[in-house]
Amino acid sequence: MNLSINLILALILVFIAGCQKGNFEKLKPNIVVIFIDDMGYGDISCFGDQTINTPNIDALADSGIIFTNFYVNSPICSPSRVALNTGTYPMRHRIHSYIASSKKNKNRAMANYLDPSVSTLASTLRDNGYTTGHFGKWHMGGGRDLGDVPLPTEYGFEKSFVSFEGVGDRLLFPNDNLSRQSSKLGRGKIVWAEKYESTRIYIDSALAFIDRKGDKPFFVNLCPNDMHDPHLPDSRVLEEFVFLTNNPWEQKFFAVLRDLDNQIGRLINSLDKRGLLDNTIIVFTSDNGPTDWGNYYDIDNYPKGYEGELYPPGFTGGFFGRKWSLYEGGIRMPFIMRWDSKIPKSSKDSTSIVTAMDLFPSICSLIGIEYPKNLDGIDKSKSFLGSPIVNKSPVMWEYSSNPGGSIKPGGSWNIDGSLKPKNRSFHSPNLAIRDGDWKLLINTDLTGEMLYNLKTDPGEKTNLADKEQEIVKELKDKVIEWRKSMPVEIPKNIQ
Repeated sequence: MNLSINLILALILVFIAGCQKGNFEKLKPNIVVIFIDDMGYGDISCFGDQTINTPNIDALADSGIIFTNFYVNSPICSPSRVALNTGTYPMRHRIHSYIASSKKNKNRAMANYLDPSVSTLASTLRDNGYTTGHFGKWHMGGGRDLGDVPLPTEYGFEKSFVSFEGVGDRLLFPNDNLSRQSSKLGRGKIVWAEKYESTRIYIDSALAFIDRKGDKPFFVNLCPNDMHDPHLPDSRVLEEFVFLTNNPWEQKFFAVLRDLDNQIGRLINSLDKRGLLDNTIIVFTSDNGPTDWGNYYDIDNYPKGYEGELYPPGFTGGFFGRKWSLYEGGIRMPFIMRWDSKIPKSSKDSTSIVTAMDLFPSICSLIGIEYPKNLDGIDKSKSFLGSPIVNKSPVMWEYSSNPGGSIKPGGSWNIDGSLKPKNRSFHSPNLAIRDGDWKLLINTDLTGEMLYNLKTDPGEKTNLADKEQEIVKELKDKVIEWRKSMPVEIPKNIQ
């Protein structure tokens, strides 16, 4: 009899524990990270775009908080994505430029893919009861001739649907060379669709994934890549913008931006209809600044009959530099976070300096789970909840300081095979550090010193290096020491 009573009590306790666990999982917030490709700081109207409105993205800001001092950790895609997903400086993983073919990667001392043994935000959330999915651009391994690389599932994502720069199930574009290369790699179900359809398809896939989640909270990594050129909008949307600007590149860009905004609105409305919006953390930002290819400046090669100035599409909100540059325009991004049940509406933080690699520890802290202790990112969760943080540690960047072999001389290529802006004035030194209001840019051979006070000079117009030599020395020592600690080879003449 006692045995039966004890057994019944044990079963009751197990049942109660199971119910408590189920309730706990239901209480955990869902997480959606929207990581746009090549969107500049000033491309959305709530961050300064005065040409077109982005009402759905603006609505995110109206319902949450925006940060004006948010940075990605690289001015180019692959390392920027590695930093966000790992919470660490991307060069620690030998990923300091975009992942290309195996030959080009070898020439630049680049890894072919992110080491799957590294802890990621996805794997940490998965191990703490979340169901996890990635939809959109990957670019942390796969594509071109790289088929024998880890699948996204090896990084903590239970479901993935990527683009041509990844393997596994993926969406490819017709009449696109990289998509053709990807299709030959196999390793997953392939869907062919026009580029302007891609964000809609990724969102539909993410919503289907959410509907299958059961009682678990979900983490969705949504990475649209239609903002990356070439911009190929739906012709029906393009018609709206042909009279807005004489620049044909901008016409296409604005049409793509408008459709992206509509799709973001559709995602938010779909979450709301499912009763999920109140307890879902939504993050919105971009992987680097807008592009600067040479053809955007080439009037002679544009179809005969067009007259006027040509210039690249995409806006940096008054910041200097663009993609492939360590000036602010290449690394300072728009940032919005919404969590209706926790974050004050229509908030703005112009004090806290937050980076993409801070999101890993910060999100974990917000939802009350432990994160790895060896991260470079810092917990900034208090700032997301409306209490600004004064940074005590500097942030550092590297781009193209590796002395690898040249891939293509001249043009938009640097000697190490890294891409550079066509506008040579945007070519930055290869190291940067921000400490408080001060930012120093310098090359690894200690040339090109540039010091700016970003509080008084956010456009980086007045170089104070000669006037503030003590500050230069302090920041120079810190960033050179940091660069020496990275596993990628450095030039012999580094001091």
